[in-house]
Amino acid sequence: MSNKVATREAYGKALLELGRKNPSVVALDADLSGSTKTKVFGKEFPERFFNVGIAEQNLMGIAAGLSLGGKIPFASTFAVFATGRAWEQIRQSICYPGLNVKIVASHAGITVGEDGGSHQSVEDISLMRTIPGMTVIVPADGVETAKAIMAMGEYAGPTYIRVGRAKTELIYDDSYDFRVGKANVLKKGTDATIIACGIMVPEALKAAGELLADGISAGVINMATIKPLDSNAVIDAAKVSGAIVTAEEHSIIGGLGSSVAEIISEFCPVPLVRVGVKDIFGTSGKPDDLMERYGLTAQAIKKAVKEAVAKKPRKV
Repeated sequence: MSNKVATREAYGKALLELGRKNPSVVALDADLSGSTKTKVFGKEFPERFFNVGIAEQNLMGIAAGLSLGGKIPFASTFAVFATGRAWEQIRQSICYPGLNVKIVASHAGITVGEDGGSHQSVEDISLMRTIPGMTVIVPADGVETAKAIMAMGEYAGPTYIRVGRAKTELIYDDSYDFRVGKANVLKKGTDATIIACGIMVPEALKAAGELLADGISAGVINMATIKPLDSNAVIDAAKVSGAIVTAEEHSIIGGLGSSVAEIISEFCPVPLVRVGVKDIFGTSGKPDDLMERYGLTAQAIKKAVKEAVAKKPRKV
């Protein structure tokens, strides 16, 4: 049995389960239901499924209207289209009135692979977290994705959930308790702490394990909720370990790294190194090759941790 599951696959299954439990749940898609995996929901609940076609701005407007009608709409398309093409509609029609719309965007990050830079969204977290009132969630694996989707049946307000195309390692089991706005400390460390999200969480765990051989104790935190960020977890990690590394499959500008930097610069200044895409677009290639090319690996995280530790003030 494979220990890898694509988070988009987990989303499709969880949406169907939530739909069976809650008749107010409806799904919308922009002619990509086979890719976003909302097609399983549409097959069982055709009267609650709306394919708006290749019209992402309409997708968000219709979702807003369904929310005003008392439904819990889940609107899905590729991340680059959801956050780019429909940004104004998300801001004006969903977040400004504070509507209960769930935007679950798939094919995020560079692991879209061969589709290339035009389809590899490395700005979506930044675009969504800057909108007032928007909750932003980036699950680490299939289990966390399913837990997050189920939680959305009870969680009120605009929410952006980022899922991916590539299969990724499972780090959780069904006993995991996902909570919006709460970080999950996977490993404690005394020399540095790696704060990661999405597919970079397994890479962070690998890095932390390998760093032990170099005599470095590195903690690992899964920061699945980018907004509202668990500020206390960040501050505690900074105080205990004295150095922070962030890791994300996203630009280092405006995403997890920026969010963490904002907290530690204000409340607990310590050395920080950000691992992520460096202000450049993606390119076409195999997902694993792209992860290597853009420095989104356990080896890159290890290097960043050593750099952060070296920046710590020497004890006299």
